[in-house]
Amino acid sequence: MRALLCTQLGSIDALAVHDLPSPRAGAGQVVVDVKASALNYPDALMVKGLYQVKPPLPFAPGAELAGVVKEVGEGVTALRAGDRVVGFPGYGGFAEEVVMPADRLTRLPDALAFDLGAAFGLAYCTSLHALQECARLAAGESLLVLGAAGGVGLAAVEIGKALGARVVACASTEDKLAACRTHGADETINYSTEDLRERIKTITEGRGVDVVYDAVGGAYTEPALRSTAWRGRLLVVGFAAGDIPKIPLNLNLLKGCSIVGVFWGDFVRREPERFAASFKQLGEWFRQAKLKPHVSTTLPLDRAREALEMMASRQVIGKVVLART
Repeated sequence: MRALLCTQLGSIDALAVHDLPSPRAGAGQVVVDVKASALNYPDALMVKGLYQVKPPLPFAPGAELAGVVKEVGEGVTALRAGDRVVGFPGYGGFAEEVVMPADRLTRLPDALAFDLGAAFGLAYCTSLHALQECARLAAGESLLVLGAAGGVGLAAVEIGKALGARVVACASTEDKLAACRTHGADETINYSTEDLRERIKTITEGRGVDVVYDAVGGAYTEPALRSTAWRGRLLVVGFAAGDIPKIPLNLNLLKGCSIVGVFWGDFVRREPERFAASFKQLGEWFRQAKLKPHVSTTLPLDRAREALEMMASRQVIGKVVLART
């Protein structure tokens, strides 16, 4: 089998596809025949050595995948060979076969093709956990989404609408904002040409937004926090802008607002029953056509470096998927 391997940290250009022996399942493990793997911004950071998780070298990036169970190890009873699954290995997904713990896999709904299944999991699960579990977003509240045209951003837009919120989507180009409107955004802000705080004041008639979904960080976090309503909540999802902002904590005091960290990976590990319930909810919303994963580009494994460069330079709308034909 083949896998894209990172043998040294620092450069996406150093990645290469290698032939490797097929993995075997140990106790509690499953081997998956990978049909599709979705890219996420942390994949590029991990290759560069800039992510909080640093796998031992060599490793294959790739945090989420969809495929068919090839082999199950001793003690695995919930899955069997031939089952369609989605998995969240954290890394290792950019390969034709992956061995991973059985509890990091869940069944792929029949309604989802492999490419959509791979693109569905991490983005939508992260956004649902953030908005429902962390922010307690309620119907009638307002939601501001920074980086709204990315994978997790578009998922947050759709889930915000499914939860009954008024969604304000922020992105850097008109093409990206058009995609946000297609996925349900009520209002949009181009923060490369508009003043973020002034537009929020106008849209909310000076009240501010109830929840900020921040997967961007950098220079946008503080003005977004300053634009929250009384008892607002800012969700720290990621730092696609590259810089981790330093926030004056007097803002929390003055607004009675909260800054809430979102770590979906640990949520899955610590609360597997709640994760299973949330994934079931997402599947139901998909069947109701409330969620429409947006795969903008599909490429083969041999072009994974090109896909990662697109992700690193933030040229992607929705998701990029590596798929086998």
